Amino acid sequence: MKTTTGKWWRPRTAANPDWQDALWSWLGAFSGMGAICWLSAHWLASHLLIVASFGATSVLLYAAPESPFAQPRNVLVGSVLSALVGVACYQLLGHTALAVTLAVSLSILAMQLTHTVHPPGAAAALVAVIGGPRIAELGWWYPFMPIGAGCTIMLLVALLVNNLARHRRYPSRG
Repeated sequence: MKTTTGKWWRPRTAANPDWQDALWSWLGAFSGMGAICWLSAHWLASHLLIVASFGATSVLLYAAPESPFAQPRNVLVGSVLSALVGVACYQLLGHTALAVTLAVSLSILAMQLTHTVHPPGAAAALVAVIGGPRIAELGWWYPFMPIGAGCTIMLLVALLVNNLARHRRYPSRG
């Protein structure tokens, strides 16, 4: 056990960080989240457009665009499908531990069965249950606004930023 846990804390022996790639990732995350924040504040001021799962989606879209989890179908379908599962669990079971447990586990099941695994999707399902009154008020709109709309905005930014860099191609063709 000690050798296994010791591996967790051992520094990687990889080459120096790729600053150019890191700056493209920063630009994508800044632009994607900036667009969502600007729209939320100026155009859709009465609507919720920012949710916690978008932070993790940003990591995948802009820092790991080649990941299968970052591909457009996975991002959009996986997130919306998971949010639908989360809303259903909340509607049926309310704000309970069972609703939380089922929202996350059933969203994973649904994403795996549809080949649309996007890890932040499970967070979108979780937020549907524990997100509080503002999320609950959205009801069945939550999967589409903010989840679907926000993912679409971030995908558009990912298509632009990840294809401006010569060493990146998005979506992945492999």
